[in-house]
Amino acid sequence: MSCDLVVEIGCEEIPARLMSATLAQLKARTEEMLAKQRLGFCKLETMGTPRRLVLVVRNLADKTKARQIKIKGPPAKAAFDASGQPTPAALGFARSQGVEVSTLTQGSANGGQYVFALKHEPGRPAKEVLARELPVLIRSLSFTRPMRWGEQDLKFIRPIRWLLVLMGHELIEFSLGGIQSDRCTYGHRFLAPGPFTVADTEGYFSCLEKGYVILDPNKRRELIRNQGDLLAQTINGRVLWTKDLLEEVTFLVEYPTAFMGSFAKEYLDLPSIAVITPMQDHQRYFPVVNPDGDLLPYFIAVKNGTADHLDLVRVGNEKVLRARLADARFFFREDQKMSPSERVEGLRQVVFQEGLGTLHDKSRRLVSLARFLAKQVGLDQAASSLLQRAAYLAKTDLTTNMVNEFPELQGLMGREYALLAGEPEMVAEAIAEQYLPRFAEDDLPSTQSGALLAVADKIDTITGCFSQGLVPTGSEDPYGLRRLGTGSINIVLGLELDFSLPDLVDKATLFYQEQDLMARSAPEVAAEVNEFLTHRLRIALETRGIRYDVVDAVLPVLASNPNRAYQRAQLISTLREEPFFIDLVRAVIRVGNLARQAGEGKFLPELLAEPAELNLYERYQELEPVVPKLLDQGHGLEAIERLASLTEPVDRFFTDVMVMVEDQTVRDNRLALLKKIRDLALLAGDFSQLVSEP
Repeated sequence: MSCDLVVEIGCEEIPARLMSATLAQLKARTEEMLAKQRLGFCKLETMGTPRRLVLVVRNLADKTKARQIKIKGPPAKAAFDASGQPTPAALGFARSQGVEVSTLTQGSANGGQYVFALKHEPGRPAKEVLARELPVLIRSLSFTRPMRWGEQDLKFIRPIRWLLVLMGHELIEFSLGGIQSDRCTYGHRFLAPGPFTVADTEGYFSCLEKGYVILDPNKRRELIRNQGDLLAQTINGRVLWTKDLLEEVTFLVEYPTAFMGSFAKEYLDLPSIAVITPMQDHQRYFPVVNPDGDLLPYFIAVKNGTADHLDLVRVGNEKVLRARLADARFFFREDQKMSPSERVEGLRQVVFQEGLGTLHDKSRRLVSLARFLAKQVGLDQAASSLLQRAAYLAKTDLTTNMVNEFPELQGLMGREYALLAGEPEMVAEAIAEQYLPRFAEDDLPSTQSGALLAVADKIDTITGCFSQGLVPTGSEDPYGLRRLGTGSINIVLGLELDFSLPDLVDKATLFYQEQDLMARSAPEVAAEVNEFLTHRLRIALETRGIRYDVVDAVLPVLASNPNRAYQRAQLISTLREEPFFIDLVRAVIRVGNLARQAGEGKFLPELLAEPAELNLYERYQELEPVVPKLLDQGHGLEAIERLASLTEPVDRFFTDVMVMVEDQTVRDNRLALLKKIRDLALLAGDFSQLVSEP
């Protein structure tokens, strides 16, 4: 027998941005609980609105699955005497388990023989199990900032106001946080508040429909899209749907009704981003564009309710947006009274961060870092000058009215003002891209100059914070340094920037020293920053599908150059199943095992006497000038193929030559030769880290 289970946790309004993760967590925790309790089911889903988290389990078994339990007792030799008769130990164990002593069995465990009791555990009623486990399940949900209310010790995402828990037509009774589970649910807060008494799980869904609540977020999302698209088509436009905003709006409403509003065409003279940002980020509206992608003076908004009084709602929303756009136009005009270059001096009045100087100090550091990076990646003089110009102007929009009112426009308004002032497009785009990526999955800079400026900005901030002892610890990272570090690595990998990261960090510490802003030892800070970035690189490589052992093989050699590390890791990943590479790895590991015993003594070729060691040294001499050059030029495959020619001489060496001879001079010389072979192979990677299992 089976029936559906519905659990509705009624809350005060839950922040929309937290809903998806909360529902996913509720689903995962429920699956774990049901599996642990041996309760079978057909389908499990979670749904929700701003006021409720709902768990639906289809065809949930009415009983837990029965099982046989094998319980270990005393050692067999203590349970039975020499004649096979049960001892008091066996009798006591059987009595404690409620079984006959004759049913005890023997078996091995932990290297010895023990007696076991076999017990049949019948299925328990699901209603009984759920009444005990559901409160535990709800309490187990974790949140970044949980709330407490009243005198309860319960912490939850928002205060719980009701609990509906039905299995078929039966009520699952329990109490949580002073709330007793019952059959009551509530409809839309204004259209049909309720409460409504629900007879069974099927009646629950029809009750919500009558109460103007669309429970399924997927259905709400599609309604919003379809309604918005139809409205936009009436003006030959299309909606600029964004995934995050659509998700947020979906969880802001229980009964969505989309409508179209408008604003004065004169506001289209503003940069499009200055119109779109107030719409999306402040008002949760969706912009509308024409078939060519140009912004139209319309927007799509969503009402939480029916179409009643929609004209009044539209007027109110248009009024709010009109005020926002009027402010934006005023700020935009005022900002243009001063060019970006004229704003540079004003950066002296803006503190970048306590202990790290002003934004003017940061701009000077960015110019120096940009100059260094331009040289490292081989930019010509013209491109280098433009990059330095972008660095010089990078932070000027932080002094504008527009960015002060709309902080999310930093960089973007810098681009607009730079173009209006006649700055080259390369300079403007680099200013716009300096903050990318702003979060996980965000776009990377699309231009090389933007990428270089973004890396310089992030490394400067990381280095400065580390110099003040502001280092991420555990889950604490108030300055977002992990995000900045990951962003830097992703930019380098994504745009294949080829330069030494430690050299950049050294320059960053040097420039802080020149400004007398280093609160700690520069070498100590640089070492900590490099270790921090290497860890970010490790995560980035593993996120891209590189196996942990390949990462371990590459990082000791190439952590300083993330782009080359990624390329080498990809190469080793493709070669690891090739027979020639397997043989090379085996030979190199064998060499390395003995090379560890080599001292610091000088290698003397004239001491070589055996043909096999002479042959190995000759092969080394051929490869020693070639392999580093190939690796430096990016020809990793050819370099490894050349190294593979060492396999046969190495095997012959170990077959024909005794390394650990009594003559210490000869022994040390042979170990020194193996050390040379090992060090040459290490240029390609530490192959000893590779493991054979898939």
